Amino acid sequence: MSENSQREQLATFAGGCFWCMVKPFDELPGIISVVSGYTGGHTDNPTYEEVGTETTGHVEAVQITYREDIFPYDRLLDIYWQQINPEDNTGQFMDRGYSYHTAIFVHSEEQRIRAEASKKELQASRRFKGRIVTEILPAGPFYPAEQVHQHYYKTHPFDYKMYRKSSGRDDFVEKYWNTSKDQKLLRGRLSELQYEVTQNKAEEPPYHNEYWDNYREGIYVDVVDGTPLFSSKDKFDFGSGWPSFTRPIEESLVWQEADFSNGLVRTALRSRLSRSYLGHLFFDGPEPTKLHYQVNSAALRFIPKEELENSGLGGYVKLFDN
Repeated sequence: MSENSQREQLATFAGGCFWCMVKPFDELPGIISVVSGYTGGHTDNPTYEEVGTETTGHVEAVQITYREDIFPYDRLLDIYWQQINPEDNTGQFMDRGYSYHTAIFVHSEEQRIRAEASKKELQASRRFKGRIVTEILPAGPFYPAEQVHQHYYKTHPFDYKMYRKSSGRDDFVEKYWNTSKDQKLLRGRLSELQYEVTQNKAEEPPYHNEYWDNYREGIYVDVVDGTPLFSSKDKFDFGSGWPSFTRPIEESLVWQEADFSNGLVRTALRSRLSRSYLGHLFFDGPEPTKLHYQVNSAALRFIPKEELENSGLGGYVKLFDN
């Protein structure tokens, strides 16, 4: 058995329609696979139609194979809570019935302890006024769903977007996870410039920012949530007065979106997990890719190579091996 396979673990989450529970986890570093399926019931190899009759006891769920040393279970839990209505035990959004109720199926005692702690923390935060009813249950047999249901957001992108929007899930997530309370907390721990850049797409002045001329070895993380985004190995001096990189550490963690502000047509960059604004992508960088990620220093926090281990990012030290 390889070292990697020994580190691989399973996480199983039920969050209503499994179409909507794949994309939030998919293609993140350390995520090996995300499979849609059925679990928790009393029949073998159920079909989509059978589960929909509410007679098999199964729920729609996703099973994630992941590397704990790269993407910890706690971060999976954070993503999970932000996809569901944890106060509803009769379904999720417009999908009603037991097969759509929420649950965390744990594969070990350690997962149970961490899931229970995460649930208590969410309850104590008072983000939701009612009781958190999402169950934490022992994992049992998991049956992959039919092929048409796998990675539905990729195979049926238009239908997926229409369904997710019309279901009310997107509006719910926006209401409960982008609140004035969250913004107040951010204002309390970010500088005014960091807040304006990451939340309101402000641009800091060139040459008068923290990292434009920093060339120490290390990792640049998202100033909001600590996600590792860029490495000094990929930093170069473009002469613009802002930090410039040829690529992110993981492309899946930096999202691109169209930006038509100021009468220009550009590609804006956002950190996937925090949704923080970072800067812009240009195509005037060095060969062979010519990619140029121009990023605001205020959107980043630099961790020197010698501090990576103590910062919980020891896995990135190998980036600097000769």
